[in-house]
Amino acid sequence: SFPPQALNLSPVMAQLVAELQQPRLRGLIAAKFGLELDDAPTMLTLRGRTRAKDGRIHRDSACKRVTVLLYLNPADNGAWSRHEGCLRLLRNAHDLEDFAAEIPPLAGTLVIFPNGPDTWHGHRQYVGPRYTIQLNYMANDASARNELRRHRLSALTKRLPWVA
Repeated sequence: SFPPQALNLSPVMAQLVAELQQPRLRGLIAAKFGLELDDAPTMLTLRGRTRAKDGRIHRDSACKRVTVLLYLNPADNGAWSRHEGCLRLLRNAHDLEDFAAEIPPLAGTLVIFPNGPDTWHGHRQYVGPRYTIQLNYMANDASARNELRRHRLSALTKRLPWVA
């Protein structure tokens, strides 16, 4: 995951990232879920690949109040038809096959859910390109800063040439 500042975005992508952080979307999400998000700081990251260890069953950290996922993947990836890399909203923390919904990460698909003690999700293993913009409405400024700092450090280390 990379914060947008760590990437050289095209003008169209930069505009999309800016639009996602506008008050209109915040207001729609707040109304839909009955939440007060006016003062919630945001954290936005972009992801381009999924690794073998990604997708394990989890729920988002408590500092994330709402998760917004916008998928940007082409439909012609055969993995999606094999259910690899498709987000599953799960009924429990133990069984990836016991899901309430499965969402293929197709371009233009938007998934929004509030975080909570039972918002388990994950996906079957998929290794390869999987383009996602993730926007989170955070619990407070300190948690947002800590998460962003972690993502910036991670982005920096991914750019370093490792010597064997």
